[in-house]
Amino acid sequence: MTNAHEHQHGGEAAPTDTTATKPIERADLPIEGMTCASCANRIEKRLTKQPGVASASVNFATKVATVKYDPAATGPETLAKAVEDIGYKAIVPPVRLSAVNPPHGHAGHDHAAMLAAQGAEAHAGHAMIGGAGGEDHSAHMNVGEAETRRLLTKTVVGAVLSLPVLVITMSHGKIEAFNVSWINWLQLALTTPVMFWCGWQFFRSAWKGLRHFSANMDTLVAMGTGAAYLYSLAATTWPGFFAGVGGAAANVPHTEGAMGGMTMVPVYYEAAAVIIVLILLGKYFEARATGRTSVAIKRLIGMQARTARVMRNGSEQDVPIESVVVGDRVLVRPGEKIPVDGNVESGQSAVDESMLTGESVPVEKAAGDSVFGATMNTTGALRLVATKVGANSALQQIVRLVQEAQGSKAPIARLADKISGVFVPIVIAIALVTFVVWWFASPAESRLSMALITAVSVLIIACPCALGLATPTAIMVGTGRGAEKGILIKGGEALETAHKLTAIVLDKTGTITHGKPAVTDIIPAPGGTLDERELLRLAASAEQHSEHPLAAAIVREATARGLSLAEPIGFQAVVGHGVEATVDGRAVLVGKAALLAQGGIRSTLAEKAAGLAAMGRTPMFVAVDGREAGVIAVADTVRPESKDAIATMHALGLRVVMMTGDNQRTAEAVASQVGVDVVFADVLPKDKADKVKALQAEGHVVGMVGDGINDAPALAQADVGLAVGTGTDVAMESADITLMRGDLRAVPQAIALSHATMRTIKQNLFWAFIYNVVGIPIATGALFPFTGWLLAPIIASAAMAFSSVSVVLNSLRLARSRPT
Repeated sequence: MTNAHEHQHGGEAAPTDTTATKPIERADLPIEGMTCASCANRIEKRLTKQPGVASASVNFATKVATVKYDPAATGPETLAKAVEDIGYKAIVPPVRLSAVNPPHGHAGHDHAAMLAAQGAEAHAGHAMIGGAGGEDHSAHMNVGEAETRRLLTKTVVGAVLSLPVLVITMSHGKIEAFNVSWINWLQLALTTPVMFWCGWQFFRSAWKGLRHFSANMDTLVAMGTGAAYLYSLAATTWPGFFAGVGGAAANVPHTEGAMGGMTMVPVYYEAAAVIIVLILLGKYFEARATGRTSVAIKRLIGMQARTARVMRNGSEQDVPIESVVVGDRVLVRPGEKIPVDGNVESGQSAVDESMLTGESVPVEKAAGDSVFGATMNTTGALRLVATKVGANSALQQIVRLVQEAQGSKAPIARLADKISGVFVPIVIAIALVTFVVWWFASPAESRLSMALITAVSVLIIACPCALGLATPTAIMVGTGRGAEKGILIKGGEALETAHKLTAIVLDKTGTITHGKPAVTDIIPAPGGTLDERELLRLAASAEQHSEHPLAAAIVREATARGLSLAEPIGFQAVVGHGVEATVDGRAVLVGKAALLAQGGIRSTLAEKAAGLAAMGRTPMFVAVDGREAGVIAVADTVRPESKDAIATMHALGLRVVMMTGDNQRTAEAVASQVGVDVVFADVLPKDKADKVKALQAEGHVVGMVGDGINDAPALAQADVGLAVGTGTDVAMESADITLMRGDLRAVPQAIALSHATMRTIKQNLFWAFIYNVVGIPIATGALFPFTGWLLAPIIASAAMAFSSVSVVLNSLRLARSRPT
């Protein structure tokens, strides 16, 4: 069954044949010169047809082509050349100079270069992706911000030059100062720099497309404004000719008349100039808004520490973060960011890991615990050994995952892609038909103006950009918002499928429960001389050297209560039954009831123990000096938030299934505490995928929640796999969604975020389609015979600019959403 998991992140999955597995690598190529969804569609088709390419996806919002390819058949330089052959420019990111191997399947390219092309602040810590010896990208020009500034400059200059032209036109001859014979020449002088400096990018792009037999949004703009400009230029130069071919159009402002015995025919300089300015203004707002969609990545990158304090040659040294290597001893003072991933060697503190997990409560850290780069040390000093640096750190893996998710496509975008592929040629055909129809349908004195105005309006109002931005901008904001909440969604397909889930399968151990046994009950024997604390101390002392997880739970509980344990003498493990040892001169037995029975010790707590077992707990009998001393019950305790999380899943209409390898009695006991609908017990890891298949056979769209390792087959089989953990386990990449904190409430939050993102995408697509379906017929003048309404090209250009900006702004609303 095809599911979201089959499109695994990172390009590591490889197509197989009967002989060998081909290595598949991934390249992310920033694209320059792409102006609309039609461009993206064309580049994608071109790349897909290249030899050795397994798949290609071009994201119009991020301006990045993601290509998975066989390195034996092609490479990034060859792919970039293929893009350049059709009139665009593909940037090949530089190879990392790193002592740390890059993640497999990523062709060793520096993600900072890609971010620079998207307008992200690569210098804010992402330069460290290369690890030791990595390249410093702080000197790289921020291309996105430079482009935004350039658009603003051209918009302002164009507006200053266009305003007088617009005033002249709108005066309709009522301002005497404008009634001079050279007024059209003045408009020509003001409009020409707007056309060929401010709007040069449109004509250059259209010319490139013409040379390669393609058309895009710039083709429409260039044709529309070019037609208005060339007609006006000709009318200014040879006014007598145009006076006789129908230059007057009703209801359309223009400059015409006769002055000084000279014939004045209508000119449309204001249409050409103002259209250019309005489209530039729309692109400026679009660039600013689209830049905000990647704010989550910018924040993540900005969290990286710039320097680290390391011990070298017996002294403390402050070094750049990229100089830290695995094995360095790093010192972190209170209030400082932890610079790299590592293990605490000495010290004790509380660390704010909210940037990693979304959990605001600081986590206590002591010797032996793991810490992560970019998290905040709060109260104490720590000394740690660096274990992961550069691209291998948890932060940079998160950045990479979010980048790749934002560059992915959701299946819902396919219809928009198909339409954008044929959109521009269809619009050009409609404009030509409109021109011909109005030429013959209009009165002789106005036929040229009517035909020209309507054809230009059709070319200008049509907007493939809104279609191209509808899906990727929502995915960028949605995945970024998820990352801020500790929810890593690894692609558009998983994001789309998650909102369709009808059943959710939860692995019990480590998901619903804490994943490790804990003491739940301490019951001294009636009439005995031991209280709870002494009973626990003796049992824990005897169990100190046992490797059994239940013994470890008893020792942990005693340590947590501050009890001082004695060294056991004569420790002996009785296989399958328990342990025996001498503690402080007293003979101690800890284990099953059978262990006490072997020693001839009668139990009075058998009924109490049976009740504990019925609740899914494991009773451990304790005897001291030949007499029953009590019972200590141990269980894998339910996480306190699990019940609320499952209740929220029910509220989302999900059927909740618990799957475990535990026996039916233990499973039912846990299920009754949290309220799941169905229990699958005694399930071996290899059989978990079959249980998921069975649910899918019933017609359910299934999400599987597990730890990403033992549950890997089931995660792969599910329509959406969700891995719960701390975000450091690379095996989590086998899942479609990684939940960075071990909190089951993140599962319904992820599903709710999917619902919100898909709702936004559908809204965007609806308005993009409706805008074109309604706007183009109005622009053709279809309503003019009935209402007298004729859409001026200036209004058409304003509407076109607004359509793209409105789609991006609607996507940005997701950044304020609260997935609950």
